[in-house]
Amino acid sequence: MKIMADLYLGLVHYPIYNKHMKVIATAVTNFDIHDIARTARTYDVKKYFLIHPLKVQEEIIKKITGYWQHGFGRVYNPDRSEALDRVQYLPDIASAVAEIKKLTGKEPVTITTDARIYPNTITYKAARQMLHEGERPVLVLFGTGFGMEKETMAAFDYILEPVYGPSNYNHLCVRSAVAIILDRLAGEAWWEK
Repeated sequence: MKIMADLYLGLVHYPIYNKHMKVIATAVTNFDIHDIARTARTYDVKKYFLIHPLKVQEEIIKKITGYWQHGFGRVYNPDRSEALDRVQYLPDIASAVAEIKKLTGKEPVTITTDARIYPNTITYKAARQMLHEGERPVLVLFGTGFGMEKETMAAFDYILEPVYGPSNYNHLCVRSAVAIILDRLAGEAWWEK
């Protein structure tokens, strides 16, 4: 299916709340790099930004992606290598916005996710329509830990409504949330078949 606007994804590791609601930088995980890259490739995400301010985390990201892009991993699993070609490290959210503007010549619409409702919360239907009918690129940001700090959240254009299941439990791992949300935004319109 053709997506009208370019879709970008960012996994944000700072500024993030921990379970005590203190702002921290979370650690990058191997699973998040690999699994989200594969999901991003499936849904034709142009770039998957791993956003972290610490140099040591950048080195970890580059070591993991380098193995699969240039080392034995590229030969061993070319599909994974193809997915990781879209991964890019950046130190902060502003750098992701600037990179998209450099690549497309347009300021992206910034949409983030959270398990809570905000004044600028939008439905998946509205976000999907924006992606499929809009002309500006769309950057969807996912927080790690217990979500992004509220001052950061307030700076985004929109926040997607939470993902609800049939129970009152609402604490998906970020990899699952990315897969569900990308399918809702960019997946086939199975309900129209």
